Amino acid sequence: MIKFIKTLMLAVAMISGVGASFPAFADDPDFLSFSAGSYDWNRQKEQGAEFRLEYRSDTKLWVFKPFAALAATSTGQGFLGAGVLVDVFLGRRFVVTPSFAPHFYTGGNSKLDLDYPVEFRSQLEVAYRFDDRSRLGLAVSHYSNASLGDTNPGTESAMLVYSVPFNNIFGN
Repeated sequence: MIKFIKTLMLAVAMISGVGASFPAFADDPDFLSFSAGSYDWNRQKEQGAEFRLEYRSDTKLWVFKPFAALAATSTGQGFLGAGVLVDVFLGRRFVVTPSFAPHFYTGGNSKLDLDYPVEFRSQLEVAYRFDDRSRLGLAVSHYSNASLGDTNPGTESAMLVYSVPFNNIFGN
């Protein structure tokens, strides 16, 4: 798990340098993102659906943008967190977005308990960007307690993500 986190952080650092070379796309708005997909699809101890709502800010902290997330699963587990993401534009239409966020975790049962109230979500999303700047993408994420608990079972989610510019929903 530690190796995975180190690899992810190295990838974010490398992608951050690539993202800096695309300043023309730096004016993207803030987004409201809706996600649905498969929870625990890899380990298959407590498979179910996961649903997420995220606010992705347009504020930049160097190359990082803050975001807040709320997620619930059909198996009774929930996540509330905030973290940072990096939008890396591959031309005008494609966006790769790695992100990292600590989350408060609730739920768990005898089939799958993530064993600690704090879980760290790392995610990689690939999306297509439409003319109105909304995005449709696929994301794979991993929840882990980074060995803070007695055990570190972790789990993965595969999600379909639709991100809508905030002002397209609520106006200017």
